[in-house]
Amino acid sequence: MDTNAKDISAPEIERVRHELRRRSLVAESVTDITPGMRRVVLRGEDLADFVSLAPDDHIKVIVSGADGEEERRDYTPRRYDNAARSLTIDFALHEAGPVTQWAIDAKPGTMLEIGGPRGSAVISDKVRRWLLVGDETALPAIGRRVEESGEGTVITVLGAVAGPQEQQSFETTAELTTRWVHRPLDAATDAAPLIAALSGIDIAPQTLVWVAAEASVVRAIRAYLTEERGYPLAWIKASGYWVKGKADTTEKFG
Repeated sequence: MDTNAKDISAPEIERVRHELRRRSLVAESVTDITPGMRRVVLRGEDLADFVSLAPDDHIKVIVSGADGEEERRDYTPRRYDNAARSLTIDFALHEAGPVTQWAIDAKPGTMLEIGGPRGSAVISDKVRRWLLVGDETALPAIGRRVEESGEGTVITVLGAVAGPQEQQSFETTAELTTRWVHRPLDAATDAAPLIAALSGIDIAPQTLVWVAAEASVVRAIRAYLTEERGYPLAWIKASGYWVKGKADTTEKFG
């Protein structure tokens, strides 16, 4: 069991609402950062007042479906620069949905519409220790958290990917330890590999454990941390970024 004090106060989280508006952008560059992850840098004057205050914010990417109806999916703003009117989005290519198809077909000059983010959950900068756990869909948020953290912050990343070719590197002045779990994509709903890896990680008190993956995996990890490790629920922030068999579905666990 991890050593933790039950009287440790929960981390401060400020919830900030943003004006919800639709923005029209154009792809400036399209690159594959791994075989299964495509990075698209978008530009447009509509980004002049874009706001994203937390690394795990979500925007809606809006495309036309096969029947002409609008399809919307949640994605993380990986990077943005208001002055440059630039927004970077990383797209995992292993899914077969309409937004993934847009990313596969995208080239410089391709148009894209986005909405949001609706709001941000801003975690106090007093939190100086992080354990970030996630699958491919979580890597944009993980990467942004790591890269936006500075000296004096200690971060451990535990990422589940299909193989060494899907591992990513992150630049940061924080103290970073990265561990990778390799499993096939068809095992992305199996929590066992991540839990096995977690069993070998000591979690210091007042470490904020952030978890994002398929909903059943997140549920199992959350139960493992609270029931087997005795880790306080107040120091766990968990989200099901996707649900097997359900399009555009997420689950929040705390």
